[in-house]
Amino acid sequence: MKITIVGAGAIGGYLGTRLSLAGEDVTFIARNRNLEAIRARGFTLRLEDGREEVAREVRAVQDMAEAGPQDVVMLTTKAHQVGELLPGLRSLFGPQTLVVSMLNGVPWWYFQKLGGPHDGRQLESVDPGGRVAAAIEADRVIGGIVYPAAELEAPGVVRLIEGNRFTLGELDGQKTERIAQLSQAMIRAGFKAPVARDIRAEMWVKLLGNATLNPLSALTHATLEEICTHPASRALVATMMGEARDVALALGVDLKVSIEQRIAGAQAVGAHKTSMLVDVEHGRALELAALVGAVIELGRIADVPTPAIATLHAACELLQSTLAARKGRLQVQPAG
Repeated sequence: MKITIVGAGAIGGYLGTRLSLAGEDVTFIARNRNLEAIRARGFTLRLEDGREEVAREVRAVQDMAEAGPQDVVMLTTKAHQVGELLPGLRSLFGPQTLVVSMLNGVPWWYFQKLGGPHDGRQLESVDPGGRVAAAIEADRVIGGIVYPAAELEAPGVVRLIEGNRFTLGELDGQKTERIAQLSQAMIRAGFKAPVARDIRAEMWVKLLGNATLNPLSALTHATLEEICTHPASRALVATMMGEARDVALALGVDLKVSIEQRIAGAQAVGAHKTSMLVDVEHGRALELAALVGAVIELGRIADVPTPAIATLHAACELLQSTLAARKGRLQVQPAG
């Protein structure tokens, strides 16, 4: 398969390296030092046990048109970055090109091919004006849920923290030949790549944590373990997860885990910083719209109040605005 990774960061690097080593024709869309490093040395994956895997046959380009039409395009950017990629993205599309959405939070395609009263509705929080939906046909889209944790240690070098599961799903829940082929390609690359009958239900299980733990960690600089073991913050997380669960249930989603199970799962990850906290520490834009704002919008659509989630969302919006205005970042450093 010809596969292009749009977003040569931690998850994109992990996917692309393993797929290339499994024999797929992989191209990274990259910029600046990352582009130079991949061109010079390929992409290096550092595993949990210290071993390294190097994909030297990968290609890296900045201009998407240079890559040409692909069999599969994997979107592994931050959710809010997709809009700015649209002018070049279509140069990667051929008649049968699949677009695999490996984004955190609520995706632009949430109501596409869903059926029911909200079928085709657009979410202003994640796709203002419907630009993304207009540029990426629903028939191309495969939903993806990212479970691994990884970080980009240096240009062209990603370190795997834990995990190898990427759940896939057609938007209408069908088990198609194309998704079976994609799943098998990912399995050959060493990933767990189950095909879900209900990709939105899978999304909500992860979203229970994204919408609650991420903003709380961004504000407190606490790890997952610290948030889940501190009684007051654990109770706040349970309240927010309850709001998110009620939104999901009102939208007809069948959640397979309880709130206590979800919190216990987050606690078991240990002293791990959420992606939103890492972005605060580096002064980067936060994925607030997809991870938190979209849950509030879905709550309005389902007529379910989300006051606790909305409170943290407002606080994080102010934090993001302050950091952007002052061109700063926030990190907790040892005193003295």
